[in-house]
Amino acid sequence: MANQTHWNTTILHIGDTIRVHYKLIEHEKVSGKTKREVKDETRERVQVFEGILIAIKNGQENQMITVRKIGVGAIGIERIFPIISPWIKKIEVKKHGDVRRAKLYYLRGRKGRAATKINEAAIKEKPEIKG
Repeated sequence: MANQTHWNTTILHIGDTIRVHYKLIEHEKVSGKTKREVKDETRERVQVFEGILIAIKNGQENQMITVRKIGVGAIGIERIFPIISPWIKKIEVKKHGDVRRAKLYYLRGRKGRAATKINEAAIKEKPEIKG
C-alpha cells in the first residue's frame, strides 16, 4: 500500500488536502436563426477539484488517486484521477495531513465537519476493565 506518490515534482501524501486542476471538454448543440441550423460547439476549460487525498491505488504506470470533498448539503463527492494523464494540468498541495493509515475510507462514515478533520480523530480512550 502506497502512502505517497509523485506528480511531476510534487509529492502527494495520504491525508493531504489537494487541488487537482483538470481539463474538461464540453460539447454543446447550438441552434441558429432557423431550426435547421444546428452547430456543435466544443469548449475547453480547466476545472478545480479540491479535497482530501484518501487513497493511492496500483503500481507505477496505472497509479490512481482518490480525492474526496464535501459538497453542497454535506454530501460526500469522490473522484478518481489517474496520475499519468494528459487531462491533469496541475496538482497543488494546500495542507498536509497527519495520518496513520494508508487508506482513509473511514472518512466516508463521518458527516459534516468531522469528515474533513483527519488529524483530530474522535478516538476515545477505552475504560479499563478490572477483574
